[in-house]
Amino acid sequence: MQRNTARNFIFTLFAFLLAFSVHAEKLPNVTILATGGTIAGSGATSTTTVGYTAATVGVQQLINAVPELSKIASVTGEQVFQIASESMTNEHWLTLGKRVNTLLAQPNVDGIVITHGTDTLEETAYFLNLVVKSRKPVVLVGAMRPGTALSADGPINLYNAVLIAGSQDAIGKGVLVALGDQIHGARDVTKTNTSTPDSFKTPELGMLGYVQGPKAFFYHATTRKHTVDTEFDISNLSVLPQIDIVYGYANMNPVALNAFIAAGAKGIIHAGTGDGSVAAKVKPDLVAARKNGTVIVRASRVGNGILARNGEANDDELDFVVADTLSPQKARILLMLGMTKTSNTKELQRMFYTY
Repeated sequence: MQRNTARNFIFTLFAFLLAFSVHAEKLPNVTILATGGTIAGSGATSTTTVGYTAATVGVQQLINAVPELSKIASVTGEQVFQIASESMTNEHWLTLGKRVNTLLAQPNVDGIVITHGTDTLEETAYFLNLVVKSRKPVVLVGAMRPGTALSADGPINLYNAVLIAGSQDAIGKGVLVALGDQIHGARDVTKTNTSTPDSFKTPELGMLGYVQGPKAFFYHATTRKHTVDTEFDISNLSVLPQIDIVYGYANMNPVALNAFIAAGAKGIIHAGTGDGSVAAKVKPDLVAARKNGTVIVRASRVGNGILARNGEANDDELDFVVADTLSPQKARILLMLGMTKTSNTKELQRMFYTY
C-alpha cells in the first residue's frame, strides 16, 4: 500500500511538473514595437478624452500597465518612434517595415504587436501587409482614448493584440488590426469615427474575428495576396516615389492636381465623387498629366464598393488605372510600392486586382 501511494505521488508530481514545463514552453515570444499615438497619450484630467497629448508614454510603461500580459506571452518592448500618427511618413514606414522583417526572421520571435496612433493606423497596417516577409502574426493596435482617461481602451486593446500575435490561428492571416475586441484585416479596415471607441470597422467586407476570453476566434480570411505572397521588397529601398491624392468635390478645379505634379508627383490618386467620376474642369489636366508620364489612378471618396473600370471614364483609352475596392489612402500605398517595380499601367492594374 505504501509503495503504491509513493508511486502515485511520484506519478502525480511528474505529471504536474511536465504540465508546468509544457505550459511555460508554450508561452509565445511577442515583441511590442511602439510608435506613439493615443495609446501612449495622456490628458490633463481623468475625463479628458479629446484634446489630450499623444505619444507621451514609453513602451515599457505601456507593458507595465498591463501585468496580465505575462500570463499569455513572453513580452519584450522596443521604442521605434514616439510620434502622433498624423505625422507618419514614408521614411517611418520603411524603417518600421525593415525592423519588422528583421525581427520576424529571428526564431525566438513568434509575433509582433505595433502600438500606433489611430489616425493613420489603417495605412501603416496596409503598407506592412504588402511588405512583411513572414507568415508570423503582425498586429497593429491603438486606442481612441488616452491611458489617463477613466474609460481608457488602450490596456485591453494591447492585451488582445498580444493574445492575437501569439495565437497559432493568426499565422498566415496577413497583417491584422485589433481594437474593441475585434480582429480586422489590414486591407479593408478603416477608421469611421473621430472619437468613439468603436471607430474601427470593415464596413462591407467584414471583420475577420473576435477576441473573447483568452482566445482569438477567426471566422473569415482575405482572398487577396499579402505578406510572403507579394512581389514587393523594401530591403534595399531608402525612398518611395511621391504619390499624392486629389479630392473630388462640386466645383472642383485642377489647381491642386497641377501643384502636385509641379512638385514632382509620379502618380496621382484621383478620389472622385461616386464611382470615381472625373469633373469636366479637371479631366483635360488629368489626361495631359498621363500623357506626360504621371500615372493616374481613379478611386472614390465614397468609402465602399468596387471602382468600375471604364465606368465613369474610358480608362482603356485614357490609360488610367482603377483602384478596385481600395480607399484613396490605401490606393496611394499600393501605387507607391507598385511604382518601385514598374510604371506600366497594365501591370499596375494587375496589382490593384491582386492586392
